[in-house]
This record gives sequence, structure tokens and C-alpha cells, in this order.
Amino acid sequence: MNFSGKRGTDGLMPEFFQDPPRLANQYDDDALLRAYLRWRLPSSMRAEIEPDLRRLGERAVTDIFALGESAEASPPRHIPYDPWGRRVDRIETSDAWRELDRIAATEGIVATAYERAHGAHSRIHQFARLYLFTPSSALYGCPLAMTDGAARFLEVHGDETTRPVFAHLTSRDPKEFWTSGQWMTERTGGSDVGSTSTIAGCEEGDTYRLYGTKWFTSATTSQVAMTLARIEGAAAGSHGLSVFLIQLRDNDGRLNHIRVERLKDKLGTRALPTAELTLEGTPAQLVGGQGDGVRKIATLFNITRVYNAVAAVAGMRRAIVLASDYARRRHAFGKLLIEHPLHVETLAEMHLELRAAFLLAFRVVELLGREESGEATESELRLLRFLIPVAKLYTAKQAIAVASEALEAFGGAGYLEDTGLPRLLRDAQVLSIWEGTTNILSLDALRAVERSEALGEWASDVKRRVSAVRLPGLSPSTEQTLSAVQRIKQYAARAATTGSEYQQAGARGFAYAIARTEAAALLIEHANAQKDQAALTAAGRWCDRELAPLIDADLQHRAESAALERGA
Repeated sequence: MNFSGKRGTDGLMPEFFQDPPRLANQYDDDALLRAYLRWRLPSSMRAEIEPDLRRLGERAVTDIFALGESAEASPPRHIPYDPWGRRVDRIETSDAWRELDRIAATEGIVATAYERAHGAHSRIHQFARLYLFTPSSALYGCPLAMTDGAARFLEVHGDETTRPVFAHLTSRDPKEFWTSGQWMTERTGGSDVGSTSTIAGCEEGDTYRLYGTKWFTSATTSQVAMTLARIEGAAAGSHGLSVFLIQLRDNDGRLNHIRVERLKDKLGTRALPTAELTLEGTPAQLVGGQGDGVRKIATLFNITRVYNAVAAVAGMRRAIVLASDYARRRHAFGKLLIEHPLHVETLAEMHLELRAAFLLAFRVVELLGREESGEATESELRLLRFLIPVAKLYTAKQAIAVASEALEAFGGAGYLEDTGLPRLLRDAQVLSIWEGTTNILSLDALRAVERSEALGEWASDVKRRVSAVRLPGLSPSTEQTLSAVQRIKQYAARAATTGSEYQQAGARGFAYAIARTEAAALLIEHANAQKDQAALTAAGRWCDRELAPLIDADLQHRAESAALERGA
């Protein structure tokens, strides 16, 4: 490029074209991921899996990336009728979308977890693979999340009759691999699944026929789906619901008494087929026995929420990497963007958010692996139940903020659809909605505190971990983290005696406080292990901020909030 400002031989200024950002091998280029794996995995395991992660990191910027772009350019179509007027309800997806399915199978994005070749560490390996795969794959991680959730549900609650389905869901053979949908949302319910109106009429044994409407059904082209329905005569509310497994098509490949009303026109995730369905006597198999379906389906939700958190941090990293690379290519005001101190501060803040989110997401991955391998203590199981909704809600919010900041870092180019950059924000926005909104998950974390000793155990766990850190430069961060833990405990004790409305009004601030303080502890531990300047700086800067943004939602505060909402 010629930045001299001299005119060309024809008397005109030389034509300028901005160099776009580029992606390098997504494993080799990710110092945080590699440092984390060195920290958490045995050296022998790391030596075994690293070449394959490097290969996948290269695929993420070559063939997988190209397929993801192609799938986005060719969104799914609903074909309700054949040329002769017969109702067929065919959903056509692109060749690229179907190829991503085959790659997901051969790469073992789901299978790695269930092969358990490395015991409790198998989940870390699996989610590292998902982290590399998902930002390039047009959100194919969504059907994989539901597939993994269904596999885990069948592993825990299934029997001999569901083993063949489990085998399909966890296969590496593209010809045998199945994906699963997750059909919970209805017009009446949304997040309130207890309002589910789908009815299950018993046919014979554990075989039922389902009648009702499912308002959002992602991965509608899957082979199977998990859903909730109320058996005729069952009690109202969530306890009266049961979990069912549906095989979507009959032996001739036709939808099995399922009518596709339409595909949803969404803000983002456009390559992913999401439909509105009517179940018209759809055959389904009861799994896990009658009743208490909401409690049982939590086995599935735990998996999909962890996927959501890891997808959030993967999306954050993609946005940051593009913005950072662009800053080294874009000249403004006489120098590169990366040479402007304020721009460096902006990028550094984004990297800090990523570090905190990454460690928080992989903290629940670690606990999940320990649970599934039978190595988790009772305390760790309660911590997992407590931290999953916290990690999901907080990383989702961070991902949206980082995507928005990244678009701004590109200036006008960040607002142009043909750069591909706006998709970063459109796709991030769904993360705070899928698998439970921020408020729903905040209340979920509150229930975990009410039903167990999770808060006390979490507080003791954080204290134990940060108190074991001896690196002198981390002492101020340790003190700030311990102070935040103490404030959270005091707040919870006060809330427990003040009433449910006080607790609920402050639930989001409480969940954020847990997330930020847990992230602080993880950043301190990581810095203590790494002993490098970036890790030490991250811990210090994170702990210098407000870790516990708690709300004293007394009667006066709530009255003022109501007046503010009314504009009075």
C-alpha cells in the first residue's frame, strides 16, 4: 500500500483497498486455550490429543469455515407440498449443512465425551474440540448440543429399548450418526415449561401418541427429538409432565404424524432450521417413567447449557481475533489502529472478558467430566448444579457485549452484511435466550441455594482455592476475592430472612456476583500456575472491578423500580 500521499503519474491519488482481517490456525493462534490445556491436562494426554487439535484448528479456517459460509448463504427452505398437492413438509438444507453434519460425526464432537478415553478429562477434550469447531460451522453446534443432551439423558434415564438410539447419537460414523432435536417451547409456556399443553395419549406399554403444538423446534431435520408432554389425566404443573423420545420419520422417510407449519424467520442462526410444528398423534416413547419430567429433563439441559457457555466463549474469541488482526492492518490518523493507545485499551478489555468467560465455562466442563466419570464428590455435584446456570447466563451476556464492541472496532465495515461481521452479533444475541433467559437462570441459581448448601460449599471452595495461592503479586486480588465472597454470604443471609420478592428482585445481581467472583478465583489460580505477565495482569484488573454487584431490593427499592418502569 502507498500511504505517502503522492499523486500517481496520471495525477490522481492511488486507489486504496483495505486489507481485511485474516484467521490463522485456530489452535496454534490461541495462547489461552493451549495454556489452559497445559494447566489442566496430564502431559501424556496433551501430547496425545494436541496434534489432532492442531489439525482441527486448521480445518476451522479452511474447509469447515468455507462450509459454514456456504450454509449461511443457503438457508433452509420449507417445501409444504409436492408438485401434485400432496402434503410432504420437506425441509431442504444445503449440501454444506449436511457436510458439516458428517464432519461433526467424524471429528467426534459428541462421541469424544462418551468414549471417555481419558476419564474425567474427556469432557475437556470434547469441549476444546467444540470450541475450535463451532465459530466456523454456521452454528452447527446447536444440533450437536441437543444431541449430546439427549445422549446423556438416555444414558441416565434410558433402558435397553433406547440403547440403539444412544448408539446413533454417539457414533463417529457419518452413516450411523443421528442428531436430536429438543422440543420444549410452546405458545403457552416459553420458559415456563410447566405450562406445556401437549397431551400424550397411551397406546400400548411405553408407546404414546402426542397431540399439540411446538412453537420453536430447532434441528427439525434431525432423526429424533426429546420433548415434554402431559399424559392424559396427569396432574397440572411441571410434576405432571413426562419426557418422550420421538423418531421423526417412518420407514418410508415421511414425517411421522408431524405437520411443519413454517420455518421461523430469525435475527440470526439463519443456517439452522427452526420450525413451528403440530403433533397430530405422533408416536413417541416414554423415557424415564411417568411424571416429574421437568426435574428429569434437567439432565439434558445441563449439557445444552454447558454447550451454550462454550459456544459463547468461542464466539467471543472469534470476534476478538478478527478485531485484533484488523487493528494490525488498518491505518488511521497516520498509524495502525494497534498503535493508538485507546484502541489497545479497548482490545485489552475484550481479551480480559474472554479470559474470565473462558475459565468460567471450562470450570463447569471440568465438573461435568468428574460427574460423568463417577469421580465427583457430593459437594462437587452440588457445585455443578449451582454453577451451570451462572456460567451460562454470564458468558452469554459477555458474548453479546464483546460482539458489539468488535463490530465497533471495524467502524463502518462492521455494519456491512457482506463483510460477515454483523453475523457475529446476530448469532451472539440468541445465547442469552436459548436454554433459559438470564432472569430464568438467575432464579434457577437462587433455587439451587434454597434447596442445598450450595452457596456455603461454593464459598468454602473459593476460599480454599485462593488461599492456597502464594504468589506475592496476587495477594491484593486474593483479598478482593475473599471480600466479595463475604459480601455475597452476608447478602444471602439477609435475603433469606427478607422474603421471596426481595430475593427475586436481586437474583440477577446475585448470579452476576457469583459469576464474577468465581471467575476471579479462576483467574488468580490460572495466573499462579502460568506466572506470566498477561495472566497476572488479567487477575489484577478483574479483581479491581466490582465483583459483587448486589442489589438491596427492599420494599422501597421495588416501589421505586415499579414507578420507574411506569414512567411515573
